[in-house]
Amino acid sequence: MRYLVTGGAGFIGSNTVDELVLRGHSVVVLDDLSAGKEDHLTDIRNKITFIKGSITDIETVRKAMHEAEYVLHLAARASVPRSVKDPLETNRINVEGTLNVLLAAKEFKVKRVLFAASSSAYGEMPTLPKVETMQPVPISPYGVSKYVGELYGQAFLKCYGLEMVSLRYFNIFGPRQDPSSPYSGVLARFCTAFLEDKQPVVFGDGEQTRDFTFVDNAVHANLLACEAPNVAGKVFNVGCGDRISLNQVLVALQKITGKPLEAKYEPPREGDIRDSQADISQARKFLGYEPQVGFEEGLQLTFNWYRESQVKAVAKDAAREAAAKETAAKDVG
Repeated sequence: MRYLVTGGAGFIGSNTVDELVLRGHSVVVLDDLSAGKEDHLTDIRNKITFIKGSITDIETVRKAMHEAEYVLHLAARASVPRSVKDPLETNRINVEGTLNVLLAAKEFKVKRVLFAASSSAYGEMPTLPKVETMQPVPISPYGVSKYVGELYGQAFLKCYGLEMVSLRYFNIFGPRQDPSSPYSGVLARFCTAFLEDKQPVVFGDGEQTRDFTFVDNAVHANLLACEAPNVAGKVFNVGCGDRISLNQVLVALQKITGKPLEAKYEPPREGDIRDSQADISQARKFLGYEPQVGFEEGLQLTFNWYRESQVKAVAKDAAREAAAKETAAKDVG
């Protein structure tokens, strides 16, 4: 089968592409590398087709869509704080870009589009866990943009017969999540802080809870949703069904690392949701979804990956420095 993965060089995207290649599928990746990294695809680069470009350019999307049977639309400006700071850019990428993907998918008659939706659509509703039948009340431009994507997918099903399935991800974490940006996922930032013996920063009192979901679970759900029968137009939560506070995460990392680092608490960020937890019964029923990796195992795997990445980066810098010294010595000679 032939898959197009938008945002395929990103965090969730590259992990999904790895699994598709492992299963022997033909894969096209469309990514403008504004958030993704081509290095994420190094091990499979000769097994895929990579197109550098943006979903905001309809002609580029059409080029990437050629002969695709399934589309995994994962490209997005994925940050609540960044959407609060720049709602126009978030709308341009997440809403207009998604519309481009749907238009091209309709034109090329793809079998189904998988849309990376978000738990941000639920907003601050106090009822937990979140169930798909709840009325979305997003409180950030990011949450709005993701909910609009769902609505566009449902409209395209009714108007044109294009199948789309939306997965509302709940706080995905794992290898390849970028820790370098202030907009990065909290677990990526926490892992890096512990590696560098720096005080981890918590926005709020740390008692806010999340349904932290290891990336392998999202990949598993993505592929199930592409081929599950009788799910066109539906929305599914993808999480683990648990609630874990940020303070609990810090305790877990203290245990993993043996470092008694204390957090620095700062004011809550605009647009952040206090508590989040997924009801995954519908994903179980219709997709056959079950979480593959629990939180503690996922956190250990994630920390190990960041630690190995740090070691590789140090070795790479040392090799670069040695090469520079050798070149300088030859020039002097």
